[in-house]
Amino acid sequence: MIPSIRKDYNANFSSNKYKAFLQEFENKYPNTLGFRVAETPVFVDKEFTNKMLHTCESIVDVITGFNFKTLTSHGIPNNVRVPNENNYSHFIAFDFGVCKNEDGTLKPQLIEMQGFPTLFAYQTFLDKAYRAHFNIPQNYSAYLNNYTEESYLQLLKNIIIGNHNSENVVLLEVFPHEQKTKIDFFCTQDYLGINIVCITELIKEGKKLYYKKDNRKIEIKRIYNRLIFDDLQQQSAQVQDKGKILLEELDVEWVPHPNWFYRISKYTLPYINNPYVPKTTFLNDIKEIPKDLENYVLKPLFSFAGQGVFIDVTKKDIENITDPHNWILQRKVNYAEIIETPDIPAKAEIRIFYFWEKGKERPVATLNLARLSKGKMIGVRYNENKEWVGGTIAYFEK
Repeated sequence: MIPSIRKDYNANFSSNKYKAFLQEFENKYPNTLGFRVAETPVFVDKEFTNKMLHTCESIVDVITGFNFKTLTSHGIPNNVRVPNENNYSHFIAFDFGVCKNEDGTLKPQLIEMQGFPTLFAYQTFLDKAYRAHFNIPQNYSAYLNNYTEESYLQLLKNIIIGNHNSENVVLLEVFPHEQKTKIDFFCTQDYLGINIVCITELIKEGKKLYYKKDNRKIEIKRIYNRLIFDDLQQQSAQVQDKGKILLEELDVEWVPHPNWFYRISKYTLPYINNPYVPKTTFLNDIKEIPKDLENYVLKPLFSFAGQGVFIDVTKKDIENITDPHNWILQRKVNYAEIIETPDIPAKAEIRIFYFWEKGKERPVATLNLARLSKGKMIGVRYNENKEWVGGTIAYFEK
């Protein structure tokens, strides 16, 4: 995105450097990298960064509004509504596509947002790996608001562990060692000292939850929740039954509470009015189907990883929807082929991390991840057998 830096980076790139870079992951966390890591980070100037952050802050204004819980009260499906919800989401992630205006200037476009964690620990490891093997300018940082690796990890630890002992806090997931993002779980375990627990390993006694380690039964007082109910519902009946524990009254604290996954999500987009947020409408609120459907994308509210999305929408697709209140029609954004690579340019998406510390009025931007694509959509399944694509990180001009 910054021609001079891009030219220098590409000129100094070599396959041997890239192999040594990847070996860092294998040395530290063998056989845990479940996705492709891109050959390059993304370099972002101050102007573009500020556009993203101003958009995030305008959305935070909505999220912190007095009526936000009322607006999103129907956003949580009844079959996954978890008791004892708190008043805010500890984590929010904002996904921006890098797009172009008609005059060729770059603009961010919000694609999605999540009241849910992402690769918070892994990205610190990724930052160090890029800096160790490639030339990253000193006046660029992956962190925002003057955070450093040390202060960022301390904040992450404060939010996830709180005032508990680390052994009473667990990272909860469905079959965590089979997930593509498992390297982040191991990074989290290393950096924070908490244990990774599968939902099948939970022990319930009354309202209390426990897990076993070294033949000891340890009480769980706080859950760092990485479990998505959509994923749980794809599991066997036995595993799904185990998951019903989470819908009961429990003496545990959630970080973040599962209900925020739905409150801050695609469900929130129709309530946002911002030039960098594509116009989004609940399907059941549409009086007349647009004639230019080629400029729209149809998305189910309750899905993840791009599943169920109609990219090339037809009138018949819309008419076949039997539950329009569970769908949105969103103005399509055109990703710019902006990252120069040895063959064809790549598209980029940047995810901004927001952390919300107890007692603070608002969350704060901290770090990021980025993804490169040469396919129709961002994501591993759309970029098979391609190079200079995959997971990466953005470096922001200071």
